[in-house]
Parts: sequence; C-alpha cells; structure tokens
Amino acid sequence: MRLILVRHGETSWNRENRVQGRNDTPLSEAGTAQAERLAESMEAEKIGLIITSPLQRAVETASIINRRINAPIEIDEDLMELDQGMFEGMNFRELSRDHGDFLKRWAADPASVAMPGGESLTGLQERAWRAMCRITSSCDSTLAVSHNFTITTILCKILDIPLSDFRRIRLDNASKTIIETAEDTFRVIVINDTTHLE
Repeated sequence: MRLILVRHGETSWNRENRVQGRNDTPLSEAGTAQAERLAESMEAEKIGLIITSPLQRAVETASIINRRINAPIEIDEDLMELDQGMFEGMNFRELSRDHGDFLKRWAADPASVAMPGGESLTGLQERAWRAMCRITSSCDSTLAVSHNFTITTILCKILDIPLSDFRRIRLDNASKTIIETAEDTFRVIVINDTTHLE
C-alpha cells in the first residue's frame, strides 16, 4: 500500500506564529495557492481514497487536491491536530511572558507534559496511530490530510524516534510525506517534500 500524508496549506495563524490546534482556522490565500500547487503535483497519482481531519484547513486542502484526482473523501476525527488547550491562539511572545515555566518543561522533555486543558503528544500519537491502522487496512493507494504534530507523531512511531525528539522531523505547510506498507511493516520513502512549491 502507498500512503501519502499531507500537511494542510498555510493559515493566517501559521503566518502569525500562533498556537493552532483544534481552532478551526481556514486556509489563507497563500495556503489555497499552496494546496493548488500540491494538487497539480499529484495529478499522476492513482489515489483510491482521501481521508482528512475534520478541521477546515485540512478539509479545504483535501477538497482542492480532489479536484484533480476525484476520489472519495472520508473524515477521520483521529487525524485532528494536537489539542493545545488554553494555549490556542497565543503567539510565542505571549507564551514566553505568561507560561515560561511550561515552555522550559516542553523544551526539555515534550513527551512528559500535556497542554494545560489539552492533550499530550503521547495521547495524540495513540489516536493518530488508530487512524493509521484503519487507513492502512483500506485501499491500495490512500492520501491522508492532517496536521504538523499529528503526522510527526506517526513518523516518530514508524521511525522509532522518541516523542521527546520529535523536533528531528520537520513538516512544512502543504508538504508530502510518502510511506509504503506491507504486512505490518512501514517504509518511509520521503519526508516533507515541498518541491512542488518551489
């Protein structure tokens, strides 16, 4: 099976460096253009199914891609982004000013803490992997549209990277990550492909 994991296009909160988890921000004009270039790059892919997070920025990205490949679209709640709790919408300056102690713990060992009123990376990885198990038991070629932390925790599990080292993985907006699976084994072909945006 071939699985293409896509991070949604840019939103205004991405550009403003705001914490963006469950907040349902739409794509920005730049994000829509990114998704269109991403869609163009996937015209030759034989995708049998698109599965997306229910958040608007992911659904919009999936819909733009689907204009080119015309596959069924399904929603999977487990592909949602990390629940950032009380930090939603804050920028880094506000976080540093008001939650410096938490940021120190997050920097030292992010897997050991949960967002206040939100979710931990461990909890996110557990639900994201449930989605992966459902996806990989579906059709032969699937595209999944999700979010930065969600895809990162999936890759950490496949590559056996501790969640505390998640920063070793970078995922840009509208990037493609390609995975091949066979008999419960996973092979990462490419991570964070953004050549279509150049």
